[in-house]
Amino acid sequence: MARILVVDDEPDVQNALKRRLERAGHSVHCAGSTDVALTMLVAGGPAFEVIVTDMSMEQENSGVKILEAALLRDSFTAVIILTAYGNVRNAVTCMQMGAYDYVEKNIPDVDVFELITLKANRAAQQVRERRTGSGPAFRVGSAA
Repeated sequence: MARILVVDDEPDVQNALKRRLERAGHSVHCAGSTDVALTMLVAGGPAFEVIVTDMSMEQENSGVKILEAALLRDSFTAVIILTAYGNVRNAVTCMQMGAYDYVEKNIPDVDVFELITLKANRAAQQVRERRTGSGPAFRVGSAA
């Protein structure tokens, strides 16, 4: 079971991800804005193993702010960026900054919530292995 933070300003997306990830056995916390997520990241307590964040919320680069804060708090955290408006330059920039993966919300004929759950499961496993030193080195962009 991983500790996961879902950050999205769309309650329907937040709730769907929360349900799917909890069904997979994870402890899921939600934030509906960049500010709430940043507050949760700097609060005491254990770091999140996985963060799933929307790219564009109050600002078009909200996801980048969350990515930066998450990796400053704990470099082992796997951050999955979600976007409804993906582009190659943005994806490459996020991956170079240390994002675990970059996923478009609107992939035709794909259950994106199921895809995110699979990616979060794999990311959580890799983070656990990396933290304990029991698995291969975690590489940026090594997502499923």
